[in-house]
Amino acid sequence: MVLPALERGGYQYKKQVVIGKRLGGHSQKVDVLAWRVESEQIPISLKWQQTSGTAEQKVPFEILCLADAVHKSRGRFNKAYLVLGGSGWTLREFYVSGQIREYLKDCEVVEIVSLETFVATANQSEL
Repeated sequence: MVLPALERGGYQYKKQVVIGKRLGGHSQKVDVLAWRVESEQIPISLKWQQTSGTAEQKVPFEILCLADAVHKSRGRFNKAYLVLGGSGWTLREFYVSGQIREYLKDCEVVEIVSLETFVATANQSEL
């Protein structure tokens, strides 16, 4: 769903791209790096939760790592997306509503959205 939506929106993309170092020093790889203009790239991390489990607990760290990548990119990235798909999320509304931002500092550059919202936004070339 994500890649066809990007194509319909006129975006080019690469899959599984290392964008730098993650907090803690390991390589940070995003699922998709998209752009319409090469100088304005958008890192996209996709998280799927079919049944309740640990992916939900990893979301705050992923937000921090994406925000850090944007801040350290020297203008390469203006924002990043964390896309939450699947029906197993118990905290999805907490994340996509922005309530988590109360607890995280300097992470406004990360858009946390449902899969459906991301697809609609990408289809309309509005990332």
